[in-house]
Amino acid sequence: MNPVDLFALMPDMAVFARVVDAGNFSVAARQLGTPPSTVSRQIKRLEEALATRLLERSTRKVRVTEAGQQVYRYCRDMAAAAAAAVDAAGLSTGKPQGRVTLSAPTAYAKSVIHPLVPAFLAAYPEVDVQLVFSDHDIDPLEHDIDLVIRATSQPPQGLAARPLGRVRWQLCASAEYLRARGVPEHPRELAAHDCIYLGETADDNRWRFTRHATHAAGENAETATVTVHGRYLANHAGARLEAAERGLGIAALPEFAARDALAAASVQPVLADWEIQVRAYQGPVWLLYPPNRFLPPKVRALIDHLHAHLGNAGRDA
Repeated sequence: MNPVDLFALMPDMAVFARVVDAGNFSVAARQLGTPPSTVSRQIKRLEEALATRLLERSTRKVRVTEAGQQVYRYCRDMAAAAAAAVDAAGLSTGKPQGRVTLSAPTAYAKSVIHPLVPAFLAAYPEVDVQLVFSDHDIDPLEHDIDLVIRATSQPPQGLAARPLGRVRWQLCASAEYLRARGVPEHPRELAAHDCIYLGETADDNRWRFTRHATHAAGENAETATVTVHGRYLANHAGARLEAAERGLGIAALPEFAARDALAAASVQPVLADWEIQVRAYQGPVWLLYPPNRFLPPKVRALIDHLHAHLGNAGRDA
């Protein structure tokens, strides 16, 4: 294929990569701001030029053929290289502008990231922010996301990572509930209480605790495991917090979700000297992004903003 014909195919290749990422023609067309019929014609033209079937079409989604998988990787790399070229050009101006997309776990996004957005928008009037609330592990390389926040003990290989503190969990209950039912002094006493937990897995009601104590002979750790019960289960931190505030029981919550309520005394900490271990996300929080040699100013600005408020402050999320 001569260079002129190859260059003519590049827009179709970029559209093909977008269709594969989107999963169907309609979503890709909406993202590209073009009619689905135009996208379909471009894919057909690319298939004819390459003399191979790239996609198996159905009414709702597309399936990538074996040949299409091979072609997709190169088309995706081509689109990424084009984006990097634009970003590199933007570095020369040094002025943050454009849209930045950021994904974070739902509760963390609402309680921790969302409050930081207004100050960032005020500081950078030519930058827009799209905050994606998702509890799935999103790969920024595959989902066209600039930045991803994830709580994990070890950041994944192949991505750049900056620390943003930690996620710890806290038991909370209203003063009214504790007056009526008593304040537990040891985790085993929780078995006699109404507890509010996620209910996403079979053993979400098996709460594991650790307490560290320092003695003259050194430091040791006491552990405890208790099976709890309750009349209300909810896989949303805000709902569990509201339930605790209304006296429905003792709720397990990320500290960042309970922070304002604890400060306002609408709930009180329970077993504060014990650390609860849960299956939900906890531990170190990382800001992840593709390890590009060039980061556009808009992305660098948001990274620095988040790290200044969450990383450098040394505050646990």
